[in-house]
Amino acid sequence: MAATSLPADIGAADTPPRGSFITPGYVAGFALVASLFFLWALANNFNDILIRQFQKALDLNRAEAGFIQFVFYLGYFTMALPAGLLMRRYGYRAGILAGLGLYAVGALIFYPAAEIRHYAVFLTALFVIASGAAFLETAANPYIVAFGDPSRASQRLNFAQAFNGFGGFMAPIIGGHFIFSGIEHSKVQLAAMAPAQLEAYRLAEARMVQIPYLALAGIAILVAIAVAIVRLPDVRATESATEGPAQRISLWQVLRTPCLAGAVIAQFFYVGAQVGIWSFFVDFVKELVPATPEKTAAYLLSLSLVLFMSGRFIGTLLMQKIPATRLLLVFALANIALTATAALTTGWVAVGALALTSFFMSIMFPTIFSLGVKDLGDKAMLGAPLIIMAIIGGAVFPPLMGLISQMAGTIQLAITLPCACFAAVAVYALRCIRTARLEPAASPLH
Repeated sequence: MAATSLPADIGAADTPPRGSFITPGYVAGFALVASLFFLWALANNFNDILIRQFQKALDLNRAEAGFIQFVFYLGYFTMALPAGLLMRRYGYRAGILAGLGLYAVGALIFYPAAEIRHYAVFLTALFVIASGAAFLETAANPYIVAFGDPSRASQRLNFAQAFNGFGGFMAPIIGGHFIFSGIEHSKVQLAAMAPAQLEAYRLAEARMVQIPYLALAGIAILVAIAVAIVRLPDVRATESATEGPAQRISLWQVLRTPCLAGAVIAQFFYVGAQVGIWSFFVDFVKELVPATPEKTAAYLLSLSLVLFMSGRFIGTLLMQKIPATRLLLVFALANIALTATAALTTGWVAVGALALTSFFMSIMFPTIFSLGVKDLGDKAMLGAPLIIMAIIGGAVFPPLMGLISQMAGTIQLAITLPCACFAAVAVYALRCIRTARLEPAASPLH
């Protein structure tokens, strides 16, 4: 399916049989690396719950709460390249262990943060978690290539990313149940409370995050122990033969690789759209259908993420018949239409349109990633972090959407921003299709 190259430093002993989806002997390792996609999805999608919860617990407005995503994805931007450099020297296993360690530490910080109820401490914790997630994503996405025939890398990556979709589906259910207390007060009721009563209410709401994040820390530690002992492909086996030339490769040289620069830009806009929509989905439902309880809105977000997960599996199957770039174009156009519908209609029609965007977002991240790294060869460990750094789009767009919402007095106008982002993804897909037509021998990925 994909022309994604194996990392150049993979050892001969680990070279996968032609046509293999997973190399024999590495099924357990593949399952463990695939579980990382689930793990960082939990942290990413808990943020969508936190945005609503912190408005209650910390008395934030939407624009202020949107900075949760800004700080989180800033962690991705700042740590992706250091993660790539560390893995280039010490290997993917070291990068994964470092990521799980940071993830656990950040989750543990949530406990004291809730006790002192200080927004800056929560943001620090989220930055540390995001730094760990940046290591995990920078390692896991290209590492999946090493588990089988590179010609099936796009299928393999979409399959692994489906576990990310499953984590995304579970996060609102877990968060809605364990983080949302179910106690909702109107502004009038809050204003009528005595100061001590109001302080007790906000402290109780802040403490709701402690147990879920302690659980996340525990899971990260257990996975780290398993990663330390499981058999994984050694992708540093032949690095010594090429170490000198590889280290002299500049980032500019990597960016000049066909499709990579476009993939970085497309990923920036895609992640911005995805994070923006999911971040304000609960607020969107509460505004368009005011009688909907918070927990119900969270479960609706979870249902939307079921569509996201299903789209990953369905997309993997469709790519056996439809070129990935064309499927990317079709899905981007569908989401342009759906976000426009969400912005221009009312009630459940608007909510349904916004929920359906998750299905068509499903293949975008792994497909853009695969297109970006397919020609990198021995530059994969430098190119992959650049695409991960593009996740900074998730830091840029939610605060902008929150600001637009505050200024306009409605969240609907802010949905036009993701609509423009999907247009950028469509342009990238068109460019890749045209490039493939000009090549003498088009890549199977196209």
